[in-house]
Formats: sequence, structure tokens, C-alpha cells
Amino acid sequence: MCFPIALAIALFLVGYGSSKSWKETAFWLALILVGQAAAVQLIDAGQVIRYPHYRPFMTLISASPWFVSVIALQAIFVLIGLRGRFNKIKSWVSGNFNSWQFAGLVFCFFVTSATVSRDTGLYIQEIPLAGFIQFINLINIVIAVWAIPEPVVLLWRTRMERLSRSASRGKWKFDPVAIAAAIFAAILAGVLSFFVYERHPHLGDEVAYLYQARYLASGMLSMPVPVPLEAFNLDLFDFDTQRWYATPPVGWPLVLSFGVILNADWVVNPVLSGMCVLLTFLLVHELYDRQTARLTVSLLALSPWHAFVGMSYMTHMSALAFALLAAVAVVWSGKNRSTFLALVGGMATGMVGMIRPLEGAIMGFLLGLWVIGIGRKRLKLTGILAWILGISFIAVAIFYYNHLLTGDPTKFPIMVWADKYMGVNSNAFGFGPERGSGWPIDPYPGHSPLDAIINSNLNITAINAELFGWSTGSLILILLFCFWLKFRGADWQMAIMLAAVYITHFFYWFSGGPDFAARYWFLMVVPCVVLSVRGVQELSARLDRNQRTAGILNLRALAAAIFLSLISIIGFTAWRSIDKYHHYLKMRPDVRHLASEYRFGKSLILIRGEQFPDFASAAIYNPIDLQAEVPIYAWDENPNLRLRILQAFRDRPVWIVNGPSLTNGGFQVVEGPLSVDVVLQRK
Repeated sequence: MCFPIALAIALFLVGYGSSKSWKETAFWLALILVGQAAAVQLIDAGQVIRYPHYRPFMTLISASPWFVSVIALQAIFVLIGLRGRFNKIKSWVSGNFNSWQFAGLVFCFFVTSATVSRDTGLYIQEIPLAGFIQFINLINIVIAVWAIPEPVVLLWRTRMERLSRSASRGKWKFDPVAIAAAIFAAILAGVLSFFVYERHPHLGDEVAYLYQARYLASGMLSMPVPVPLEAFNLDLFDFDTQRWYATPPVGWPLVLSFGVILNADWVVNPVLSGMCVLLTFLLVHELYDRQTARLTVSLLALSPWHAFVGMSYMTHMSALAFALLAAVAVVWSGKNRSTFLALVGGMATGMVGMIRPLEGAIMGFLLGLWVIGIGRKRLKLTGILAWILGISFIAVAIFYYNHLLTGDPTKFPIMVWADKYMGVNSNAFGFGPERGSGWPIDPYPGHSPLDAIINSNLNITAINAELFGWSTGSLILILLFCFWLKFRGADWQMAIMLAAVYITHFFYWFSGGPDFAARYWFLMVVPCVVLSVRGVQELSARLDRNQRTAGILNLRALAAAIFLSLISIIGFTAWRSIDKYHHYLKMRPDVRHLASEYRFGKSLILIRGEQFPDFASAAIYNPIDLQAEVPIYAWDENPNLRLRILQAFRDRPVWIVNGPSLTNGGFQVVEGPLSVDVVLQRK
């Protein structure tokens, strides 16, 4: 589906540009678009829990000869285009890198191009192929921007000079670029949530979050234990003699509950994604300048990683939003000497901990350094006390919530659940043989430094793919900037943020899995984009050493980043969203449509299949009150459980529905409506 669309757009681009002065650039951009669209067709990913890998080369030759031919043709054109330019490129490289810098850059470029495999032989085969594809696309984009005619460069330089002067005189914190980027990010995430995610949770975690948000929106901290419990229980839920409740931290479900109240739960994360873009602009504008802030939010709004997290029901976008709000409030408090902003910053920091406790600890530590004057202007004494008070207020709420559910303020429900169902200390922090759950995507039993290194590779390669979706690799600009060692004050703060997130999660047993890239590292997304922008700026300076107007980016360097991001919307984001996230893990909203089509009404629907995905997909449409006069979905696991379900709901007609794991497609009504007595008479 995606390749023909990319091919059509490429042909249009070539045709439209054929009469323009930049027709050669149009050709090279069309080539990189088609090349990326062909390359992703060679990746084995799909709608299961699996890290994406290129299939073995010989398999690709036999199974996908046309796509391999497209990439080979792209390589031939690129090599032809390199003629006459090679010596200049070689001269520039030798003038800007010493031996160790270039060797380190090449090593990192190739090693991050492919994700480690359990089969070492396949991994060794994959790296050259993945690295070659990245390299061809890198040279392709270099030739494309090199081909931009000089009059076009001069014209846009003049416009950028005017824009830069206008921006430097501007007094408003928000400007049109930031607002447009925020609106675009929210709309992109919203469109993906509506059409790809279908306003429906796809992970067991998301089911728990949404269910929890629904009973919180009803004013409940827990629900009565359903009868029979086995027919309604879900992953990440716990119970005692009187209560049944979801165990994840309460912060994100509390935020999500506002969307539930408005009957628009699927809109919450898209809105938060737009807010994150605005908050990023405010923060980067304070730490750097308006030019850096504008380019940062432009790239962030186009980021597939940011968009995919924004379309989901996962916790990470809300944690990022409160982390950014906390950082902006602390910076402004130091600047304006405002006690109120310090209080806001403290409460926002606490909210990060209420949503994701480990990330709350990271933000508390890093912002605490700013609060006392390390790296930023120190807050006044009342501001420091207000920041601590804000965190304490949220911490007390967290401890009280823990006390209500577990009886111990220091015991989080999720930790009690993990100890109970996965083993004592299975979800604990640090190294040890008892860590982990035995999941297939967990590298080895327990957690050790070797596991941590493998988890690091899994997450770094995921970021390289999904941060921007660039066919050159998304880390290329960060690598350039880091190997050039051109860090200044705020750059070190971005690097420290990356290090803090990395080091903290080094001691946690799970990488986060392949869902939504390196989702446990999502707080890295803003520092990664900022350092990429700094890479653009440093590359601009090195491409145009005689630049007369300070602060104006080299158009070719800027164009490379923008072109790659726009191409990734078509060549990567569209492919990834359809290939992976549509009906991901066989989670589908079909029962929502069946209820309307068959007019279930006050009935009992027996869901056949597995607890996940079959029952989990249906369960989210259950009412909080299982006596309500609406459809009730129950898991028909076995005859004994079915008997208990029917006895508990004797007053309802019965429908029998097969789930996706049985149909290998959508939910399917088998029979109904039937009376309970008719169903009971069957063996």
C-alpha cells in the first residue's frame, strides 16, 4: 500500500520539478523517497511483539526481488551522482574530522543501524545490509541538497535573514512556527489515533489504564469484585475480598479520566502531544534562542516516535508533558523570582512521579540541581521551599493512595501485584537472578550488566529508526555533533538528561519492548531533537565557514533535515503505522460495531478465545456497574466458568462471539440471542 503511494508522489515530484530550476534536486528527493519505501518492505516487523529486522539477504533475493532491485537501482544512481563530487566530499571530511573521530562516527553509524538478534549469525548478516542502506541514503540526501541551485540558496538565505531579524525583535513567547508545529503534532497524533489505533487500546497496559480512568471518572478508587471474577479479570488487576482494581500508578489514569468524562478519551494524548511541542518551544527558547527553539519544535512535530506515543493510550506523553511543565516553571521561577511558579514546578515534578515513579525520581534529581543553582540561576529561598512543598503535596497524595489500596504507603500496587503474580522482587530495581517475568523479549533470566547492554542496543537502534524515521538513521546529526565535541552550557544539560535516563534504566530489567520505540526512554525525545538541531547548526558552520550573517543556518544543511523528515512521513510513518499499529497484537474494536449492528442491548456476550487479545478487546466496553442495562462481555474460558457466568446473569439473553485468535480476523458472532436455559442444556 505504501510503496505505490510513495512511487506516485515521487513521479509527481519529478514531473512538477522538471520545469523548475531545482529539477535535479527533485529527482534526488524522489529517489530517496522511493528507496526508503522499498527498504521498509524488506523489514520483518508486523503486528506481533517483535523487534524489526531485515530478512536474510538470500531470502530477500527470492521473496522480494523487485524491492531489492529498487534499492540496487538507487545505489547505482547514487554512485553515478557521486562522480565529480567525491574529491570535494573527501576533502571536506578530512578537513573536519581527525582519524579517531571519523572511525568512531563510522562505527556508531553502522552498529546502530540494526537491532541485535538472538541468532548472532543473522545479526552479523544484517548489519552490513542495514548499514549499506543507511549509507546510500546518506549520500543520496547529500547529493540532493548539493544540487539546490545557488540562486535558490541566495533567495532563501535572504528570507531567513529577515525571519531571524524579526524573531530576534519578537517579545512573544509563542510564535507562529511554534503554534503551527503544535497544531500539526496534535492533528497527526489525532488522525493516527482515530484511523490507525481506531480509538481502542492495543496493549494490556492500555486496557488497564483506560479501565482505571473510567472508574476514577465515576468517583471510585476501586470496584466491587465481579462474580465470577475469572470471567472479568484482566492483566495488571488485583483484588481482595471486597475490591477489584487496576494496579498501575494512578497519575496517568487520573489525567485520562478527564477525557473519559468528556467521552473523548482518545483525544487526551494527541492534545498532550501538541502541548509538549509548545512547552518544548518555551524551554528551548529559554535555554538557547528562538532559532534553535523553532527548528526543535519543527522536527519534534514531524517525529514518528512522538506521533506514535501521542496516538496511544500509554503513559509516556503525559509524563513528558509534566516534565516539560516542571522544567519551564523552574526556569521561569529562577528568572522572575516567582514563588508561585516554583510551586507549580514542584507539583508538576510530583505529577511525573505519580505517572511514572522512576522518571519522577530522575526529574526530581535534575530539577533539584537547577533549584539550588547548579546549572541555572538559584531560586530564592521561598521558591526552594515552594518547590519542595509542591512535590510533597503530590507525594502525600501518592502515599495516601498506596495506603488505601495496599495498606502500606510505601508499597505501590503495581509492585505488590508483581511480587504476587510474577515472583518476589521480579519487578524490583537493580541486578539479580530473580528479576524479570520470563517474557520471550527479555534477553536472559534475571537482570545483569549483559542484559542491560542488550537492552541498551534494543533502545538505541529503536531511536535510530523512529526518532525521525530518516532513511539515513535518525542519530546521524547527534553523532556528528558529539564527535565534533562542540558542547556549550545548555548542550551539557541535554547530555546530562540523556545520561540520567540511560543510567537509571540500565538497572531496570526490561527495555520496554518494541512498542513505541524506546518508550521507557521517552524523556530523551526532547534532548535528542535539541542535540540534532545543534548538529544542524554545527554542520551549517562547517559548510559555510565564510558565512557573513551570524545565526543564519546554511540552507543545504537545514534542507537536508527538513527534506528527510517530510519524506519520512510518507516513507516511514505511514508504513509503520499501517504495518504495525493497525490491529496491533490482534486488538480490535469490533465488538463496539457488533453491539450496534446486532443491537445487543441488555445481554450477555460470551467471548471465546484467549484472555488477551480476545477478551481484553471486548472487556474495555464493559460498564463499571455490571448490573447496568447494557451489554456485558465475559470471557468464556471453559465449560465450568461458563456455567458460573450463566448462573450470575440468568436474566439476560446470550450471544456467543469468537475472538480474533480463533477467527484469524475480526470478532465474529456465532450464535444469539439464546436463552440461558438453552445454553445450559448444552454440554
